Amino acid sequence: MLRRLVRRSYAVVRPLSTEVATTVKSTRSGGGNGITTSLEGGTSTATSNRGRDTLGRRLLSLIYAKRSAVIAISKWKEEGRPVRKYELNRIVQELRKHKRYKHALEVCEWMRVQDDIQLLYGDYAVHLDLIAKVRCMNSAKKFFEDLPDKLKVQTTCTALLHTYVQHKNIAKAESLMKKMSECGFLNYHLPYNHMLTLYISQGQLEKVLGLIQELKKNTSPDIVTYNLELAVFASQNNVEAAEKMLLELKKAKLDPDWITFSTLTNIYIKSSLQDKANSTLQEMEKKISRKARTAYVSLISLHTNLQNKDEVFRIWKEMKSIFRKVNDTEYSCIISLLLKLDEFGEAMNLYTEWEAVSVTKDTRIANLILAAYINKNEMEKAVNFHNKMMQKGISPSCTTWELLTRGYLKQKEMDKVLEVFKKTVTSVSKWDPDAKMVREMYHVVEEQGDIQVAEQLLVTLRHAKYVNTEIYNALLRTYVNAGKMPMIVEERMKKDNVEMDEETQKLIGITSKMTVTEVPNEIA
Repeated sequence: MLRRLVRRSYAVVRPLSTEVATTVKSTRSGGGNGITTSLEGGTSTATSNRGRDTLGRRLLSLIYAKRSAVIAISKWKEEGRPVRKYELNRIVQELRKHKRYKHALEVCEWMRVQDDIQLLYGDYAVHLDLIAKVRCMNSAKKFFEDLPDKLKVQTTCTALLHTYVQHKNIAKAESLMKKMSECGFLNYHLPYNHMLTLYISQGQLEKVLGLIQELKKNTSPDIVTYNLELAVFASQNNVEAAEKMLLELKKAKLDPDWITFSTLTNIYIKSSLQDKANSTLQEMEKKISRKARTAYVSLISLHTNLQNKDEVFRIWKEMKSIFRKVNDTEYSCIISLLLKLDEFGEAMNLYTEWEAVSVTKDTRIANLILAAYINKNEMEKAVNFHNKMMQKGISPSCTTWELLTRGYLKQKEMDKVLEVFKKTVTSVSKWDPDAKMVREMYHVVEEQGDIQVAEQLLVTLRHAKYVNTEIYNALLRTYVNAGKMPMIVEERMKKDNVEMDEETQKLIGITSKMTVTEVPNEIA
């Protein structure tokens, strides 16, 4: 919860303080009906010049990373067309927006070697950030170190700090903050917000309040600072401190945003203050706009937690009317929330709607419905749904097979459990062990005394590189319940590099007095 609140608060922070003219503007052209947009590195009119060739269009069309932005720019110049810095800045912004970091970096590197382009501090800050994204943190650090001293200013230092924060390197971030303080670079809130985000994300909450006090001595906090502080109070469920902070925020003549009211609502819900939660939700809704798309999903989620079904449907309907398309994340969120409200029929209707329009065939959304069937102990419907998933071209994931494993496990159908569990561990290059599920599987196998399934399960776990003393003890308990003596257990444990404990030795002693059972070759 805390990390989600921090990510949401931090998302509104400008990661870099730049002096680059990268704002995308829209103006209505005089005397015409078209809307002129400064996008893609050149002005184009949406009505009459929609297909006009621009440098921005060429660079944005370089979908594959192996294609070169430098070649595209050079070809543009060879055609006798001008290349303007402000256009390139806008192109870099668009490329970053679409996470096309390699091409954005190539544009920055091209600008840096042009004699007729004068770079500002912000250009170097953006360049540094892109190096960190495309290459690594150490490459970004070297870029900074190689800069002339006159360029090691507040802007570029903050960009390097942002890199350390993204890589969660507390030691380097703290060291840089100290140097920035010595240089007088901590006279604005952004570096502090970076550090606050880092401390909160790493659970070092004891450092947060002290840093906020230092910030207030040196400069004025912004709304992001207050939202980060509020996130800490939310993690502590400290209603009094949160309300006190809200008063301080208003006294500072700062306008709370939707994140502020969303976090406050979370605090009130956790404290069972439903009236206050509904009140802050109303304030939150007043703050959201088309630009803050994620706010709608947050609003729906909070209404779900308050069991406000009518509001959930109202806001979802409003959201669909505002945005032309609903993305997979939003469908996933609303379907899971409807399931939480026990509105399976509505959730299924939305799944059907998503299935009809989706081009991604995202298995995670289908898994929500599959899990709902399994949770309702409707295994036959779950299997039928799973089969339809695959017919529709939705490929099962590791989670899909894991859900089916749990479903069959609840019914104690161990042959089918073993069948789908094998698919669970082989569907990924490295299976992330679920110790609880493994214990539950062996618990049922022990009850049934099914040594064949117990042995096959051990083989599957061995292939997944997850064999330990607890698993061997469960295997031995199965043999005890079956009244059989396993063969070469000690040798197999040694081969698997598994130590025996006191229980292992006790179980081997018990089974040694039972009927001998040979281990089949395919299992041994």
